[in-house]
Amino acid sequence: MTVETTAGTTEAAVDRRRWLALAVVMTASFMDLVDVTIVNIAIPAIQQDTGASFSAIQWVTGGYALAFAIGLITGGRLGDIYGRKRLFLIGIGGFTVASALCGLAAGSEMLVATRVLQGATAALMVPQVLSIIHSTFPAHERGKVFGMFGAIVGLGAVSGPMIGALLTEWDLFGLGWRPIFLINLPVGIAGVLLGRRFISESRAEKALRLDLIGMALASVALLMLLYPLTHGREAGWPLWGYLSMGASLPVFALFVRYEQIKTRRDGSPLVELSLFRIKSFAAGIGVQLTFGVVTGIFFLVWTLYMQIGLGWSALRAGTTGIPFSIAVSAAAGMSVQKLVPRFGRKVLQAGALVMACGVLLYIWEADRYAGGIESWQMALPLVVMGAGMGLIVAPITEAILSEVPRDHAGSASGLINTTGQLGMALGLGLVSVAFFGQVDDVVAPEQVGPAFTAAFIHAMWWVASVLLVVFALMFALPRKSAAHGGQEHGEQAQDGQGAAGQQPGDEVPGNEVPVLVH
Repeated sequence: MTVETTAGTTEAAVDRRRWLALAVVMTASFMDLVDVTIVNIAIPAIQQDTGASFSAIQWVTGGYALAFAIGLITGGRLGDIYGRKRLFLIGIGGFTVASALCGLAAGSEMLVATRVLQGATAALMVPQVLSIIHSTFPAHERGKVFGMFGAIVGLGAVSGPMIGALLTEWDLFGLGWRPIFLINLPVGIAGVLLGRRFISESRAEKALRLDLIGMALASVALLMLLYPLTHGREAGWPLWGYLSMGASLPVFALFVRYEQIKTRRDGSPLVELSLFRIKSFAAGIGVQLTFGVVTGIFFLVWTLYMQIGLGWSALRAGTTGIPFSIAVSAAAGMSVQKLVPRFGRKVLQAGALVMACGVLLYIWEADRYAGGIESWQMALPLVVMGAGMGLIVAPITEAILSEVPRDHAGSASGLINTTGQLGMALGLGLVSVAFFGQVDDVVAPEQVGPAFTAAFIHAMWWVASVLLVVFALMFALPRKSAAHGGQEHGEQAQDGQGAAGQQPGDEVPGNEVPVLVH
């Protein structure tokens, strides 16, 4: 009897520890997602307080996305090699320190640098989350756990703008926008302390090697492209900018060549190039990249239009976006549960067209009502846009992975998330051309509203055009994914988003990263 009691007590303690570990990693994911969405709404306040240039505010958001994307796959592999708990704690600790530095930034240059640091530390933290969940919970419980994880992801994406608006509007202790970063300090410190105690260590039995040279080549090529794209307008589009963007192409080619060599040498390239021989995967990566461009352009110019062009407060801008968030969530749930199983690829294509219709409706309203537009008048185009986005973001990962061999599902998942972040960074860079290129450097106060409205309309035409590219690329996706046309992927899907392509007892590759909407 004593033995049974002791065994029961031990089992209960283990059960309590793993659910506390789940709470820790989910809180870290929530913090990361909120931190991404919370910043956009505070951009005008940051610019006013720091005197940041237009290119600097692009880097405040774009620098994070770029650092996160570049480090994501490597961060996952580090967890496989050195331990997921260890890398998670290093990541959340670094993220907390970077958040403090962001909140204490003395100027725009320091803020950009610390945002890049935030993105790099998030790339160490985020890939460990689903790997920790997978190693902590048995297969029969993962469906429930991943469902909870999906709810946290959705909550973080939806609540971020409102949290940012409230913290900016309240001006706590006279700190203005800074609490949007400082709020991470108690959460991050608690995450480190509780994570050390409750998260169990795990490693991959057969971890892929690091590809630091490949990561360095990709970083150089991307910076050679994005830096002049972002700064070129303010510098008068100098010759060095064009040379740098042109020279990025041979560096990208060198990266591809090195990845081929790395594959033959040890089978651990940063990017598994053989995946691109699968037409649906290659097209899906194109969809992910171009849709990232859409979100990168839209969310930044939308914030600037409302707060600078229309003169609205952060709180009013945040509440105006609520119908959009609700529409995204509702359409996402409907698309996965009811529409995609029946109509397949057509649902994603309908999403691109519906979102484009919402963009055109927004353009018409912005032009018709100009500076007199009200929040309620924006509700209809935002709901239409949100519905279209929801039809895309929820099922796109499954569509891209549907024809990928089981052995490569982990690498493919990591590449999908990385590509989305790169697309967002590229979109933020293109804001220089799509939006700021239409605004004079010095605008008279009475002309700010009309100038920003005209720039917003111009940028939205860019968004509509890119959505048509997204629609066209979707023709290369499978008509119906294997998850709804056969049993193999259906069984995988039950095991959760982070375990795509894994058998219930398998280790999760570190570069198998959840596709999150950042």
